[in-house]
Amino acid sequence: MIFVTGPLFAGKREYICSALGWTEEDLARRAIWDVQDLAADAPDLEALAQDLSRHEVVIATEIGGGVVPTDPAQRQAREAAGRLSCLLAQRARRVIRVVCGLPQAMKGELL
Repeated sequence: MIFVTGPLFAGKREYICSALGWTEEDLARRAIWDVQDLAADAPDLEALAQDLSRHEVVIATEIGGGVVPTDPAQRQAREAAGRLSCLLAQRARRVIRVVCGLPQAMKGELL
């Protein structure tokens, strides 16, 4: 599994399509994105990470930067998203962070 992360609107999906030669249809079939949104309601992050790691590519938006929300539920969701990203990075053979459309290999090599 390849785990791709980075800020919102950083070009994560575009990078994967370009690097792997995929179309938008390929991406829809073989990858999953916005997985950070699944973390807040997941009763078991380990099980969720295991399930998500069955996809060829998993894409998450980094949501841990910036101002910390005052709402406890939003803080908990943000914490869960960060923990899920850590679990996915552990399982991945490659971890790539994309910022401003520029990929950076965090684990393994670039595509």
